[in-house]
Amino acid sequence: MSHEDPRAYLLGLEGLALLRAFAGEFGRDFVAARITEIGRVLADEALAVAAVDVERVDPVTGYRLWSATYDRPNPAFDLDEPVVEEIVGALPVGVALDAACGTGRYAGLLARRGHRVIGVDGSPDMLARARTRVPGGRFLLGDLHRLPVADSRVELVACGLALTHVPALEPVLAEFARVLRPGGHLVIADVHPERVAQGAVPPVRTADGRPGRLRSHRHPLGDYLRAALAVGLQVRRCEEPFPPAGDGSAPAAPAGPIGPAGPSDLWPWSLAGLVPEAARAVGARTPALVVWHFQAGG
Repeated sequence: MSHEDPRAYLLGLEGLALLRAFAGEFGRDFVAARITEIGRVLADEALAVAAVDVERVDPVTGYRLWSATYDRPNPAFDLDEPVVEEIVGALPVGVALDAACGTGRYAGLLARRGHRVIGVDGSPDMLARARTRVPGGRFLLGDLHRLPVADSRVELVACGLALTHVPALEPVLAEFARVLRPGGHLVIADVHPERVAQGAVPPVRTADGRPGRLRSHRHPLGDYLRAALAVGLQVRRCEEPFPPAGDGSAPAAPAGPIGPAGPSDLWPWSLAGLVPEAARAVGARTPALVVWHFQAGG
């Protein structure tokens, strides 16, 4: 259980923006506006009573709740797919594993490129949708820590927007290395650790209607490197896509009192609109995702 106070999020954005100003990215007027806005946030009575206690939901439960709407437009998909497709497009066709395949988004991409696809996920609801999406694939219920795949079975492992949900990267990357053939490739895309630190954690509603968020962990970029190098994976590429300019992540401030923006399951994105200048100052300078390309030795 965590306690989410909208004032804490808004003051955090203001603080990050002010730190950038302190480092020389913004001038006097920007700093003065931020300090004035902080006063408005602290004085707003609606924000003062809007805090909620939020349950941390395990990924299997969370994705079961999310499965019906997961494929709705998601800006993250527009950022990771072009990079992943570019990497995968330069690799030889073979047996490919979509690890934590969800509804089969990467599996479909790999199948279209001629790969023989295996998908593994911990959510039966997600797997059902993946089987419909990619009827020629083989989809298995399983865990990233114990993949139901034989040693040295695949030429490619792809894993999208999943590793923030595991507490430690080392055992999962060891599993990826185990199932890869010598010289095989691993492509990972995930939420950038700085975005996770800024609250970019998927919201859900529990079965009884209470607000929840998928259990997520912030993995610094060095954690990926240490976990990969320890099992013989070598870095081939790393990209940190930024959100497009003017993507609407910080809409115009509402007129009148600040007040909470939308129900808590729309936080923190709707809250960013209450301090749009600070949100843009932080968001435009923080990568949205990280995409890794590793290769197994041999």
